[in-house]
Amino acid sequence: MAIIEIENLTKDFHVEFWKMRPVRALDSLNLRVESGEVFGFLGPNGAGKTTTLKILMNLLRPTSGSARILGHPVSSVSMRTHIGYLPENPYFYDYLTAEELLLYVGRLFGIHRLELKRKVAALLENVGLADSRKLQLRKFSKGMIQRIGIAQAIINDPEVVFLDEPMSGLDPIGRRDVREVISSLKNRGVTVFFSSHILPDVEMLCDRVAIVNKGRLQEAGALDDILKVKIEGYETVLAHFDEAIAGELKKLCDEAIIMGDRLHLRTVTSSQAETALSYALAHGAKLISVNPIRASLEEYFFQEIGAHKN
Repeated sequence: MAIIEIENLTKDFHVEFWKMRPVRALDSLNLRVESGEVFGFLGPNGAGKTTTLKILMNLLRPTSGSARILGHPVSSVSMRTHIGYLPENPYFYDYLTAEELLLYVGRLFGIHRLELKRKVAALLENVGLADSRKLQLRKFSKGMIQRIGIAQAIINDPEVVFLDEPMSGLDPIGRRDVREVISSLKNRGVTVFFSSHILPDVEMLCDRVAIVNKGRLQEAGALDDILKVKIEGYETVLAHFDEAIAGELKKLCDEAIIMGDRLHLRTVTSSQAETALSYALAHGAKLISVNPIRASLEEYFFQEIGAHKN
């Protein structure tokens, strides 16, 4: 079931006061996000990620096209009780404490007082702010603001959560905590749609990703499928070899490096890897592993963006 549906979404902004020249931020964007997915929305600055999220949140109106969440148009008020949102640069009334902010947001959703107190305590613990519950937000660091922002986005137990750069400003421990929160949401069947430029986190968390550039969709699909076709070679690791075997294998492979008691072979093709492995095993070497060498999501992302610069 499609939880988020985006069809031919286009957004033009008008710049230059006198001439009112239109600049296209989104160009016929089409996306579907299925139930229970963690979906990564990737692109460089100015690609249209935040514009897309603002349209989904009904903070901007599209020039053309449409979008639906949970089967409802994005303008639906009743649908809002089932979603959570963290903007790219969250701002909260900074004389409130962390605890007061969550109590306030919870009351807006009509959560019963006793349940709300329990929920607030659990959320503060989950995002690593339990010890700062009484601290005013004006004393929070940027990373702490991100954490409280994530807590307020999920206080209503939403079916869908939208996060715009949720890892922004977080240290490694904070990023780990946020990854754990997102993983727990996925385990509960919550659909998570988030944009990010921290690609290792995307690679760890996402089922599918979409890459946008200059408002256009470059590619979308399952992460494994996108990266699988980008195999650049094979690494074979061997043990129990002698210098003569290593010498012969260096002739058969593109690269052969001895590291301690292991021989690491690199080949471009699978047939090269098979030939080298057959020779090694026939001469008494022991196979440790054979692994495809592929681009990381980060490398693939920059390849895609580079290919569409012009």
